[in-house]
Amino acid sequence: MGELRSKAEHTEAIRTRGRICVVVNTRSRRGRRRYPEVVRLLRAAGFDPIRLFPVVDPKRLRATLEEALAAGPDLLVVGGGDGTLSAAVKHVAHRDVALGVLPLGTTNNFVRSLGVPLDLPGAIRVLRTGKVADIDLGVAGDREFANLASFGVSVEVAGTVSNTVKRLLGRVAYPLTALTVLPGHRPFRAFLTVDGRRHELLTHQLNIANGRFHGGWQVARDISIDNGRLVAYQLGSGKRLRLVVETLLRGAGGRWRSLAGGPFVVGREMHLETDPPMAADIDGEVRLMTPITIRTVPNGLRVMVPEGFVDS
Repeated sequence: MGELRSKAEHTEAIRTRGRICVVVNTRSRRGRRRYPEVVRLLRAAGFDPIRLFPVVDPKRLRATLEEALAAGPDLLVVGGGDGTLSAAVKHVAHRDVALGVLPLGTTNNFVRSLGVPLDLPGAIRVLRTGKVADIDLGVAGDREFANLASFGVSVEVAGTVSNTVKRLLGRVAYPLTALTVLPGHRPFRAFLTVDGRRHELLTHQLNIANGRFHGGWQVARDISIDNGRLVAYQLGSGKRLRLVVETLLRGAGGRWRSLAGGPFVVGREMHLETDPPMAADIDGEVRLMTPITIRTVPNGLRVMVPEGFVDS
């Protein structure tokens, strides 16, 4: 979508011109309550937004993002959960505009992967003092995504966990809901082809990560959202008890393990087949089915990150 400025030029433009548009999903976990504070803190940081868009109807989110981008900002600031930010990623990708993120969701996986503080003052400080970086963009089928593609019990959990439970319990709502769903869930067989090698797994859950976090907890210390690689890993095996134990351990300690009985599977492109065919949860949006090819596009998205973020 046209020629992109250098990242240094882009950073300087944001710091000096301050041309920003702000889109906040006021239906997100904290969006409605924190929206006035977002506006106040942005203005206190020296920003005078071109346009402000409090989104009340989620069905209007995509149209609102396009309207915001049409105003020609250097920085599009978006507040909401991972679903909101994933929608923004699709609109900002490959454009000469950076995405600034505000942590207004339940798990804030994408925000965490960027190293952005989880408090609003800290996140807005990054918008003023941080830098523009280009990170990897995930593509599942023909759909771009920021953080994670998942298959199995998590798809059922996503359709089961209520907004009320998420508001009350935060990120713990997901593993607790998984424990109620799991007794009726049947394991599936997955065939994952990466770099010409075929991996066969029996599991209740398979994740393919672009970012570093899932459910608000770190997948692994050495995973990066800017290394040109996807990482696939399963939760437990085909045994429900093992998955229950691992879910509880992660919920309590925030530690994710590798593929059961083996290492992570890492690659730029992965082709997944499942028996039976399964729905894919792509950053919270369930629309695609297996078989599916998932790949990464290095440097496909510009974001505002802390100065210390390692931009490869």
